[in-house]
Parts: sequence; C-alpha cells; structure tokens
Amino acid sequence: MSTTCTVRVLLPAQLRRLARIDGEVTVRVTGPPVGLGAVLDALEQRHPALCGAVRDRGTGRRRPYLRYFACEEDFSHAPAGTALPPAVARGDEPLLVVGAMAGG
Repeated sequence: MSTTCTVRVLLPAQLRRLARIDGEVTVRVTGPPVGLGAVLDALEQRHPALCGAVRDRGTGRRRPYLRYFACEEDFSHAPAGTALPPAVARGDEPLLVVGAMAGG
C-alpha cells in the first residue's frame, strides 16, 4: 500500500542559494518505496530554479559534480528508480546532495 512520504533533502550551499532556500528542504513523494528519481522530480517541481542544475534537462542524468548519499550509502550512480532506504522514506534520515570536489 502506497502513501505519501515526506523526504528530507539537504542541498549544497550553491544550490540552496540558487533556489533561495534556507536550510533543509522537504518534499512529498508517493511511497514507500521511495525512488531517488521521484525525490528529484519532486524537488525540481517544488523549486523550479533547480531544474537543470541537479540533473541534465535533456537526459535526466545527474550533473557530474553532484553526488547523492543516504544512510551512508552512495546513490550517485544508481538508476532513478532505485529505492532509497526506508529511513529516508520515513523522514528519519535525509537524502544528501553533495557537491563533489575536483582538482588538486
């Protein structure tokens, strides 16, 4: 049986600034299970300024310098339909969107 889950999302400072968000974001998605793509869809729907910044508009692929973590697991290369851990669906743990570092 599916219900609506409230998922917490933590964004890096540059994306919070772009979307004019202070602190943590919550989005409502159908689940459980809650898929990574569904959370990102809800995030972009709630904050349209993030469209194209989190994922490529044409392909839907994550931006190369963004990583996704939940419950100490790396979901950065997981398909969009991958279910996030139940603790994320319950709102106990956030989905972390992290700006990757590059260079030396």
